[in-house]
Amino acid sequence: MNEAVFLGLAAALFGAVIGSFLNALSFRFNTGRGMGGRSHCMHCNHELGALDLVPVFSYVYLWGRCRYCDARISLQYPLVEVAAAALALLTYLAHPEPLNFALWLVVWMTLLFTVVYDLRHGIIPWSCSGLLIVLALLYMLTNQPVTLLGALAGPLLALPLFLLSAVSQGRWMGWGDGVLELSLGWFLGLSSGATALMLAFWSGAIVGVGLLMFARVGRRKAMLQFTMRSEVPFAPFLVLGAFLGHFFHVNFFSSLFVLW
Repeated sequence: MNEAVFLGLAAALFGAVIGSFLNALSFRFNTGRGMGGRSHCMHCNHELGALDLVPVFSYVYLWGRCRYCDARISLQYPLVEVAAAALALLTYLAHPEPLNFALWLVVWMTLLFTVVYDLRHGIIPWSCSGLLIVLALLYMLTNQPVTLLGALAGPLLALPLFLLSAVSQGRWMGWGDGVLELSLGWFLGLSSGATALMLAFWSGAIVGVGLLMFARVGRRKAMLQFTMRSEVPFAPFLVLGAFLGHFFHVNFFSSLFVLW
C-alpha cells in the first residue's frame, strides 16, 4: 500500500476514535462527571463492551439501538465520528508534516467539539475558546512572518460580533462567538477570515429563514416551535466558514489583501 494512502487511512481512523471521545465529552463536560470509568448506556445504564464502542461500525451493526435495552442511540454518535474522521483526513492532506498535522488536528477537533457542544447546549465553552486562542498565537509566531495586519486580523474580524453582543446585551449574539472569531481570524488571516465570516452570516441567514418558513408551513408548527426570537447557535456557521476557507481556500478578497 502506498505510504501516503496508509497514513491518510491511519489519520481517518485516529480521527474517528477522537470523535468517539468527543461524543462522550459532550455529554459529560461541565456536568461534574469525570471521563473516568467505563462507558454505559444512557437509557438502561448497562456497561458497554468493546464491540459496542467501535466508532461508526457499532452504530451500524446494532442498527442504531442499544443491544441491552433496545433504546435508540443518538445519531450524534456516528455523525461526529464520521466528521472527525473526515477532518483528520483533510488535515493530513493539507498538513502532512507531523508537527503541523498535530497542531491543526487539535485545532479542528476543538472546533468540532465546540460545534457539537454549542448545538447541544447553546453555549461555547470558554476553555475551548481559550485553547484556540493559545494555538492561534502559537501558529502565528512559529509558522509565518508576523505582520501588524496579521496580528490585527483576529481583533478586526471579532469586532463586529462583539459589537452585536454589546448592543444587544448578548441577546442577538453570545459573547463566546466573538471570542471564537478572534482565534479564527488569526488562523485564517484578514482576507480569508473576512470571507469565512461573510459565509458564516450568509449560511446562518439561509438556515434561519429556512427554519422560519418550515415552522410556518401547515401543521409543522406543532412539530417545530421556531420563531424570530428563537436562538440559532452561530458557532457552527463560523466553523463552516473557516472550514471552507482553510481546506478549500475560498477567499473573496485575496486580490485586495495580498499581504494579509
